[in-house]
Amino acid sequence: MTPAPTPPQPLWRRLLFIPPLIVGAVVLAILVGGKAPPAKVERVPQAPVVRVIAVPQVDLAPLAVGYGVVQPARVWTAVAQVAGRVIEINPRLDDGEFVKEGELLVRIDPVDYELALAEAQAQLAELEVQAANAASSLALEVRSLALAEDELTRNRRLADQGTASKSAADQAERAALTAGTAVQNMRNTLALIPTQRHLLEARIDQAKLDIERTAIRAPFNLRLAKVKVELAQYVPVGSSLLEGDSLDRVEVVAQVPLGAMRRLFLGRDLDQAPTLGADTVRAELGAIGARVELELGDVVAQWEGRFERVSDALDADTRTVGVVVSVDRPYDQVIPGYRPPLTKGMFVKAVLSGRPRAGSLLVPRSAVRNGAVFIADVDDRLRHRPVTVLFSQAGVSVVGDGLAVGDRVLVSDPIPAVEGMALRPELDTALAEALLTRAGVEP
Repeated sequence: MTPAPTPPQPLWRRLLFIPPLIVGAVVLAILVGGKAPPAKVERVPQAPVVRVIAVPQVDLAPLAVGYGVVQPARVWTAVAQVAGRVIEINPRLDDGEFVKEGELLVRIDPVDYELALAEAQAQLAELEVQAANAASSLALEVRSLALAEDELTRNRRLADQGTASKSAADQAERAALTAGTAVQNMRNTLALIPTQRHLLEARIDQAKLDIERTAIRAPFNLRLAKVKVELAQYVPVGSSLLEGDSLDRVEVVAQVPLGAMRRLFLGRDLDQAPTLGADTVRAELGAIGARVELELGDVVAQWEGRFERVSDALDADTRTVGVVVSVDRPYDQVIPGYRPPLTKGMFVKAVLSGRPRAGSLLVPRSAVRNGAVFIADVDDRLRHRPVTVLFSQAGVSVVGDGLAVGDRVLVSDPIPAVEGMALRPELDTALAEALLTRAGVEP
């Protein structure tokens, strides 16, 4: 069933909203017309806040950093100088063990060499008896020769007088010659005695030396490595038995960039010394300080080192030079949990320091952009200042020209950076102290 249509509303009812709308418009016009317009305020741009540091002047030592592997300064290889069976070894003869200077490591059976010594000594005693007998025999032969010569003289005189036959004189002469030959033989025998004595004494010395060589002892304090010998093993002459690393000193061959090495010698007056001789170079290198560092998580272990020498060749691939730094008695500087012993194979950092440069001006490396820095002048205005950077290290740049002590260098970026714009500089004391710390100067 379709509902009946709603009858249309009268026109006056549909126009009832118009009078309230007119009244509202009139009231709004009255309120707005009686109010003064807002005053215009001219906006002045506010100066940006920037962080600055005052340029410090300190005595800074240039640094060069390289990395390398620890190795012992001396490596000893025990080589068998005599052959034989091993009859004794040190109870601690194993890789990584420590032994003291003079401690017995290996003993080879000395019986063969003791027998050779006894034989040579017996032969020397026999030779001494032969020498004594030969000396006695020589004395007898000399007396016999004297008698034979007297007899010869008498027979010749009698033969000249006609009272003795010529054959008797000839027989006496033969007897004299025989006696002379015997004397000469005895003298020759005695003359060979010193040579034979020296030969036997040399054999005795050799046998004693071989006996000493059967006992192999540590030539200095060692840490053993590459032990290859066992008890009852036969070792021939020249066989390698073990190796040992010295404990008194270790070396680090660190690869240092050439540019970093260059900064160690900055500040020299090249006009006065255009060339350097070998002695001068050694003196300059001797003035370089060194230390070795090892990172252990949040702890950095350090050892005072000594600059030893520069390697004989450059690394063509990395453009670095090998620098040898030594550390004395590394096992005596152990601090458990903080500084371990410097052992073979550790990868460490070597830090070289040159002679301190007096009056160095420092700025953060990040503050230098395209050879210039931003500064705040005395009127707190932004200025662009070109500078000459001598070198940079550890986030610090050393400035040669362009700045003066106390200049306020911006360490934060003003955006936008407009020459002469007003600034509100605030001194960053924390960064200033960190700058001095990185430069190696106490704040």
